[in-house]
Amino acid sequence: MKTTWSTNWRRMFWESSLVSIFILGLFYYWYGLADRYAIFLYGHTTVGIPPAQPFDLITTSRYWMAGLVATGAVMLLYIAAYWLAARIAAWRKQTFVPALWWQVWLGCVIPLSIGIPAITMTVNSPTLPPSLAAACVAATLVGLAIALLPGQWAADRPWDLIWLAADGIGLMPALMLLRAIELPSRGLSVSHMTVWLLAMGGLLAGLVWLVMMSGLRIWRHREFPTASALFLAGVGLSYVLLPLIHHLLATPPAFRYISTASNFFAFNPGLRLLAVLTAAVMAIGITAVRRRLKPGRRLAPHYQS
Repeated sequence: MKTTWSTNWRRMFWESSLVSIFILGLFYYWYGLADRYAIFLYGHTTVGIPPAQPFDLITTSRYWMAGLVATGAVMLLYIAAYWLAARIAAWRKQTFVPALWWQVWLGCVIPLSIGIPAITMTVNSPTLPPSLAAACVAATLVGLAIALLPGQWAADRPWDLIWLAADGIGLMPALMLLRAIELPSRGLSVSHMTVWLLAMGGLLAGLVWLVMMSGLRIWRHREFPTASALFLAGVGLSYVLLPLIHHLLATPPAFRYISTASNFFAFNPGLRLLAVLTAAVMAIGITAVRRRLKPGRRLAPHYQS
């Protein structure tokens, strides 16, 4: 028992150290080495919007969005590493036991809580005030919790993880498109009718996708995920993976900038909450319907804790 306990915590220490070093390395590059005008788009302007300043509303959101971009990279690397480790262990006729995600997360809390402010508040110019440094830490820790969750599924049940990700796509319109409702009031030249049609059409498309996935799961004899697993999959895709994809694929090679939060979150806190609650209701609702469609079918467990 003592050997197992010490082995688990030793492994947690090494995984937490690697994750923390990787994230802090990205922060140091973005804040200390890279061109601030490229990474955070200082001076960027468009029609009807004045040139971006280091501490305006749009630019300040880019600072903490860096935490979500970093954890998106952690998510992909963590999934790949756990999948590969499990396959190598199986090839060697051994058993790979994944670390508990929350232990790895806890091991990252202190180094990230110290390291991120130490970087953002001291290197390059301008340095961040304590409030923005704290926002960077908070966004990183929340994103990291979601990023570490799929690791065990990648090791133990990779195909179920792929199916879960496909299911999670159905929640992305609720999480990403409801924010369109506020766009006319933010100065965008689009009618209220257009944005409402976009938002409601997105919700309908998401529901159709979830129904289609239900049929595919029944046809292929795949377990249904729990509502919490489905909800977290949608959140992970929308708010952790997509910021990374935007950074890598939707920006010019010479200007790999960090996205503003308004590309993923509403400005209005109430609308942000509405988007999350709508996705949660959709996850709970489709899970209840699936239970009726297939009575007695064993549901997939939550992400392992």
